[in-house]
Amino acid sequence: MGRFANWLGKNADAVIALVLAVVVAVVGLGVQFDNESEITNSAILAVIGLLATSVLRDRGRRLPVEAEVRDTLRASSATLDDLSGKLTHIEGFENVLSDTKRALDESTVVRVISGVQVAHVLEEARRDTDRWFFKGGTGTYIRARTLPECVATARRERRTLLFRMEILDPTNVEVCEAYARHRRSVSDGPDATGEPWTLERTRKEAYATILAACWHKQRFAMLDIDIGLARTMTTLRYDLAASRVVVTRDDPRGEALVVDHNKFYYSWVSAELQTSLDQARRVPIEQARLAPLDDEPTVEEVRKLFEVIGIDLAPGYTDRDVIEIIRKALRPKDPYE
Repeated sequence: MGRFANWLGKNADAVIALVLAVVVAVVGLGVQFDNESEITNSAILAVIGLLATSVLRDRGRRLPVEAEVRDTLRASSATLDDLSGKLTHIEGFENVLSDTKRALDESTVVRVISGVQVAHVLEEARRDTDRWFFKGGTGTYIRARTLPECVATARRERRTLLFRMEILDPTNVEVCEAYARHRRSVSDGPDATGEPWTLERTRKEAYATILAACWHKQRFAMLDIDIGLARTMTTLRYDLAASRVVVTRDDPRGEALVVDHNKFYYSWVSAELQTSLDQARRVPIEQARLAPLDDEPTVEEVRKLFEVIGIDLAPGYTDRDVIEIIRKALRPKDPYE
């Protein structure tokens, strides 16, 4: 009964029209029509009744469809909510996969190479670099290959070259002696250059690196070079170029570590080298212009150079000692050969 009353309330207009049309039409059929107007009116009422019937039938068919559509929409909404939740889970899973992939990539942040590969890797690093950061002992290999070859490439390509070095302070006897003892402890005989490591050799190697830096700076104006003198020694040697950083030990035949520039550890090492250099005793290379050096520097020129840059040569150094420093600076032996 309630459903009928609800239906009647929704379709009252059509029901009333239908009832009136039927009643009037039936009544009209029971009397005699005097003219055509009455017949026409009865026909109109009959048509109205048919229209009302059609409206009722259309509404009757439409209600189940609307109910079905509402049910479908509810189901679709529930499905979309469920799909949204699943998409959220999928997005979270993709994030996990991305983090896992990055972790796996970074797990290979360091490559280990054998000693025989070190020279080749350093050669590749020198080919197209516009910078070089070094931290180590006395810079023997830097003088022999890295600095002259990087300068030659930069000059040929007419571009600037940024060079930063941190080596042992040759005026600090304690640190030079500690370094010499360390080198002798790992190998008590001569190295690839044919010389054993002593206090005097350590000091002369460091002096030679300073001299070489000044000599190259005077011949290539686009060389931006800076040197820091360390008061403590390190057993590792860092060579950082634009493409990679190579970490070696004092033994050129030992294994080395290589980190490519797109790995996070590269930027860590770069920041560490700069911070360490900032704390070292700086060599005022810009003052070297006050002591010009010939292509083959004389003893007097070299003594003048160290005087103007404020680096004292060891007491008692003879001209022969200065000549040896000049030889090490301009004609060094490659420790990897």
